[in-house]
Amino acid sequence: MEMNNHETWKSFINFETKKPYFKKIKDHLISDNAEGKIVLPEPKNFFRAFDLCELNKVKVVIIGQDPYHTPGVPNGLAFSVNKNHKLPPSLINIFREIESDLGIKNYIGDLSAWSRQGVLLLNTCLSVCAGLPASHSNIGWENFTNAAIEEIQKKENIIFLLWGKHAQQKKAFIQEDNFILEAAHPSPLSANNGFFGCNHFSKTNNLLTSLGSDPIDWQLE
Repeated sequence: MEMNNHETWKSFINFETKKPYFKKIKDHLISDNAEGKIVLPEPKNFFRAFDLCELNKVKVVIIGQDPYHTPGVPNGLAFSVNKNHKLPPSLINIFREIESDLGIKNYIGDLSAWSRQGVLLLNTCLSVCAGLPASHSNIGWENFTNAAIEEIQKKENIIFLLWGKHAQQKKAFIQEDNFILEAAHPSPLSANNGFFGCNHFSKTNNLLTSLGSDPIDWQLE
């Protein structure tokens, strides 16, 4: 009998993708493709957040919702876009808060440098249909990301950044020996209601330092 105790994301993904709920995800994706819908991001990027931030390296988890629903934009990392792409409004606001908090100015939207330092940029749903936000929000991805959150917590003192009500629903799966920083979503619709001024980036680094861990370099180049 296989034990649900994984040392790598590859082992975790292999384990989860054999479960009945994941067959329903696959069936839904096949159906959408058959109907001529464009599924985003490219399938090779569904698990990119896990590819770039190995399980034993995770220190910080930033939880998004579903991928950007414009073709060519999502790259498998929450809030991230490819290096030469125009910055989406939510990411502009994230960068605005980093500048206010730490004096760091960022101009490129590729957040993979954060991932490589131990920041898991996790959308709660790992796919979407082009032009249809939240179109895959109830096909089973939440089961997968809930399991991922539980797997992360086999290591203590993880810092979770929960922006907006959707991300904050994941609090139910976060144990008490971790850290939770909450704020409004960085979307232009809500950023003024508690995202701006949250200082989550300096707070995260202060927590990491207090834990004897290297802080995150939020500067992107």
